[in-house]
Amino acid sequence: MNDHTAVPRTGLPRRTLLAAAATATAAGAVDWAAAGRASAAPATAAASGAAGSSLPFARPDRAVRPKFRWWWPDGLVQPDEIRREIDQIADAGFGGAEIAAVHHSVTDTAQLDTARHGWGSAAWVAGVEAALSQAARRGLTIDLTIGPSWPAAVPGITPDSDAAVKELAHGAVTVAPGATYTGPVPEPVHQAASGVTARKLLVVQAARVNTANSTRKETGLDLDSVRDLTSGVTDGALSWTAPDDGTWVVIAYWVRGSGQTPEAGPHTDPPAYVVDHFSAAGTRAVTDFWEKHILTKSVRRLLKVSGGALFEDSIELETDGLQWTPGLPDAFREHTGRSLLPLLPALVLDNSNQVYAFEAAVTRQIRHDFWETVSTLVNKHHFTALRTWAHSLGLQLRSQPYGLQTDAIATASILDIAEGESLGFKNLDDYRCLAGGRDMAGNTVLSCEAGAYTGSAYSTTWQRFLRTMGGAYAAGVNQTVVHGFSYAEFPGVNWPGYAAFTPYKGVAGYGESWGPRHPTWKHVPDISDYLGRVHQVLQTGRAKADVAVFRQTGYTATGIGASWFTATGITLGWTHQFLSGPLLDLPSATVRKGRLAPEGPAYKALFVEGDFFYGSTVTLALKDARALLRLTRAGLPIVLLGAWDTVVPSGIPDTGEAAQVLSVVKELLAQPLVRQVTDKAAVGDALTALGVKPDVVHASASTLLNAHRVADGVDYYYLVNGKHAETVKPPVAAVDHEVTLHRTTAKGVPYLLDPWTGKAERLARYTEDGDSVTVRVTLQPAETLVVAIGRPGLFGDRNGARPYATGSEADEVRFTDAGLTVRSAAAGTYRTVLSKGRAVSTSLKDIPEPTELTSWKLHVQDWRPGASATRTTVVEHDLTLDALVPWSQIPELADVSGIGRYRTTVTLERGWSGGYGARLELGAVTDTCRVTVNGHRLDPVDQIRPVVDLGGLLGRGANVIEVEVATPLANRLRVSDPGVYGGVARAAYGLLGPVRLVPYGEARIG
Repeated sequence: MNDHTAVPRTGLPRRTLLAAAATATAAGAVDWAAAGRASAAPATAAASGAAGSSLPFARPDRAVRPKFRWWWPDGLVQPDEIRREIDQIADAGFGGAEIAAVHHSVTDTAQLDTARHGWGSAAWVAGVEAALSQAARRGLTIDLTIGPSWPAAVPGITPDSDAAVKELAHGAVTVAPGATYTGPVPEPVHQAASGVTARKLLVVQAARVNTANSTRKETGLDLDSVRDLTSGVTDGALSWTAPDDGTWVVIAYWVRGSGQTPEAGPHTDPPAYVVDHFSAAGTRAVTDFWEKHILTKSVRRLLKVSGGALFEDSIELETDGLQWTPGLPDAFREHTGRSLLPLLPALVLDNSNQVYAFEAAVTRQIRHDFWETVSTLVNKHHFTALRTWAHSLGLQLRSQPYGLQTDAIATASILDIAEGESLGFKNLDDYRCLAGGRDMAGNTVLSCEAGAYTGSAYSTTWQRFLRTMGGAYAAGVNQTVVHGFSYAEFPGVNWPGYAAFTPYKGVAGYGESWGPRHPTWKHVPDISDYLGRVHQVLQTGRAKADVAVFRQTGYTATGIGASWFTATGITLGWTHQFLSGPLLDLPSATVRKGRLAPEGPAYKALFVEGDFFYGSTVTLALKDARALLRLTRAGLPIVLLGAWDTVVPSGIPDTGEAAQVLSVVKELLAQPLVRQVTDKAAVGDALTALGVKPDVVHASASTLLNAHRVADGVDYYYLVNGKHAETVKPPVAAVDHEVTLHRTTAKGVPYLLDPWTGKAERLARYTEDGDSVTVRVTLQPAETLVVAIGRPGLFGDRNGARPYATGSEADEVRFTDAGLTVRSAAAGTYRTVLSKGRAVSTSLKDIPEPTELTSWKLHVQDWRPGASATRTTVVEHDLTLDALVPWSQIPELADVSGIGRYRTTVTLERGWSGGYGARLELGAVTDTCRVTVNGHRLDPVDQIRPVVDLGGLLGRGANVIEVEVATPLANRLRVSDPGVYGGVARAAYGLLGPVRLVPYGEARIG
C-alpha cells in the first residue's frame, strides 16, 4: 500500500553551509558522433533539432518491457490488493510479473495457516485469478512458478512416493586382507531425512583399495576388482571373506527419497516435497496437481489472455548422497551400452564430495557419461515434458537450467526462454553459455533474474542495478525479471511492509523489494522505459556472434570461460558464445558461406580446447569429432588449442573408439580451414590467418563490450563500458576511442538510438570503408550506447542526401533543423572535413565560460514510518546550501531518506542570445534524478552519466534550474528499525555534484 501522509515541519533552522552565489551559464548535450562523446546524452525536445523518432523504439511494447519477480506470502493475499499492485506495476511501465510464493523473512510460519492460505489453496487460486484478470485489463502478462519457492515441488506426494526426488545413499566398511566381514549390510553414512520411511537396497559391492588412485579427498580403488555381493545378502545381513591381496571396502547403495522440501517452507498442507526431475513420474505429479487444484475454468481462460510463462528456478536438488532416479541404470545402459552398477564407486557422493576414485582417466570418463545420462533424462522427462504441457495452456516455459552437473547449454536450446541470474552467475561467460543454446535453437529471449544483492535490502540503488545489467546485456541477456516486488502486507511486519527476503536471519536481507514503498518509485518509469528500449533492440532480429566456443561439458553458473577470448578477445571487440555436443545435431548446425548457423548467430569460426571441467583434458566424443569434420569440410574455420594429437574420448570408449577419435581428429587437423595452436596467445593470429575478423574492431584493448543483432538489413549494436565480472579489478575507467562496426547494408548510415529518451539521431560525424563504419565512442564506466546502421531515412530523418563530416576540430558535429552544425564549448574557428572531401571553416564567438553551481535551495520530503506498516509519513525540511554535500553530512538530514528538490537560479548576461546552448552536468547523484529548467521538465536523465542538453531552454536574465533526487530507504531504516538495519552503513544521499553549466556555441556549416 504505502500511503503517504505529509506532515509539514515548521521552525526548522535553515542551514547555510558556505557562502552563497548563483550565477552560471549552461550545460550541453554531447554530440553522439563527436570525439568528445559518441554516446552523448539525449537532446531535449527543445534541443533535439532534426532528431527523428522510431515509434516502436520510443514506446516499446509491453512484451519487451521488464518484469518483476512478485513475491507473495503464499496465499495470504487479498484480491483487491493484488489488483492494486498490478496497477502499480503497470503504471511504473513494467510489462508483467512472475508470481512466486516466497517468505524467507517470516520466522513464525504459523501465521500463514497453510491449510487455508498455502500455495495452491483456494485463497492462492483466487489471488492468481485476480492477478490474471487485472493484468488482462492492463495489458500485462503473468508468469507462474511451477511450485512454491524452489525447487519444483507439490503437495500430495510423500518422500517415499515414486514421484518424489531420490538419492543414492551409500554405506561402507573396510575389510582387511583375508578377513571376513559378517554383519548387517552397511548402513548409509547419513541418516534418512525426516519423513523418509522406505528404502531399497540397489547393490552391495566389494572393491580393492589402490592408493595409487587416491586423491587428496578420494580413496583409490581398482575398477577391475569391483564385484557384486548382492546375492550373498540374506535378511539384511552379509558374510564375505576378502581376498588376501590387499585391503577391501564393502559398499552398499541404498535408493531412498531425499525428503527435500521447497525453500523456507512449509508452504502447503500437506507439505510439498520436491519432485523427481529425472523421471516422467515427477513431472506428472506437477501437472496432475495443477490440473486438479489450480487450473480452474477461470484460470485456464485467463491464461490464454494474460498468461506469460511457467517458470522454474535453478535446479537446487540438495542431498547428502548422489542425486538419483530408479531409471538411471537402464538409461545409462541405453545411452552408453554398458552397465552403470560396477562404476558406482566413482560416482557416489557424501555431502557433494566424491568418495572413491579409480584411475584418473577412467574416473573422468565414468563421471562424464553419468552426468551426460542425467542430462538426457532431465531434458526429456522434465524440461521437454513441461514445455509441452505449458504450451497446451498457452504458456511458454522459462527456466534456470543449472544447479546440477548437467548440460545447461543443451537445455537452453529446449526452453522457450532460458534464464540466468545476476547474483549466482560469476561472470558474463555464464550468460554466453545460455545464449549459445538459445540462438542455435532459433529462440529469441534470454532472461535474467536481475538485481539481487546480499545484505542490500533497502540500500540498493538503481545505479547499481544498471551497472550490473550493462554487461549482462552485452553477453546476450535481453529480458529482465527484476528481483523483486513484494506483496505489501503481512501480520506483524514493520514499515515499509512485507518483504520476502528481509529481515534475513535477523539482519538486512537480499535486495530489493521495489514498489511505492521506495522514494525512487516516482522515477522508476524512466528506468523501465530505458530497460524496455534496450530489450526492444536486443530482441530485434537475430543475435550475431563472431565465434562459437565448443564446450565438451555444457555446464554454466561456473565462472569458467574460454581461453584467449575471455581474457583477450573481448577486450579487442570479439564476441563469443558456447556450444555443446547436442547443439551440433540441431537443424541449424549447417554451414553456408563460411558461417555456422547462417540464419542465426552466423558464427565465423569454431574454437575448441581441453575440457576445463576435467583438468583441461583434450577430449572429444566420436560423434562430436565427426561433426567438427563435417562442419569444416562445409567451409567453417576451426581453431584447436592444445595437444590434439593426444585426444581421448570424453566418456568410456567402446572397443576401438579411442583409435577412431584419434583418426578423425588427425583428419580434422589436415583440413585447410583448421589451425592447431599450443599457446593460447596464438589464437588471435590463427583466426587472422583463417581470414576471420570480428564485427567490432578497435585498435587497442578496451573495456568496451558489445552485442550485435541484425534485422532486415539493419545492424544494431549495443555497446557498454563494462567488465567481464563485477569483482574484476581494477575498476573500469572511461573509454574514448574509435570503433569500427560491420554493416550488412552497403550504403547503411549510422544512427544513435537513445534508450533513455527514445530518440533516434543520424550521426553526423563518421567514416566509412566498404562494409564498415567507424565512429568515435566515449563512455564513462557502465555507460551504454546503441548504434543502428541502416538505410538513410530509416528513423524518419531527412539527412540522407546531405554530406556528413568525416572529421572536425569542433567538439561536436550534428544534424539539426538548420542542417549540418558544429558545436564547441570554446570560441574559435573550427575546420570540418565533409564526406565529399570539401573542408569548411566555422567561427564561434564569445562563448561564456563554464560555471559551477554551488548555491541551492533544498526542499526535502523525509519518509518515515506511519500509522501502520504500509503507511508512510512525510516530514518536510527546507534548507539553504552554499555547497553541495551528502545528506549524511547535514545534521538535519543525516538519517533521512526520501525525495529532495534542489532549486537554483542562474542569471545570464545580455549577451546570451541566439547561437548558444548549454550542457548541465550533475556530477554524482544518489539515487535517481529528474531535471526541470524554467518549468520545462527535461527528457529522462541517463542515471549512469547524468548530463543533459538544455538546448535553447535558457535565456537572458533569470533561469530556474531544479533537480529532483530520490534516495533509497536504508538511512531512515537504520534508525527506525535498528534491530534489523542498524548495521547498515549510513550512505551518502542527494545531489553531490559538482554541478556545472557548460555553455556551447553552435553554427551551421557553410
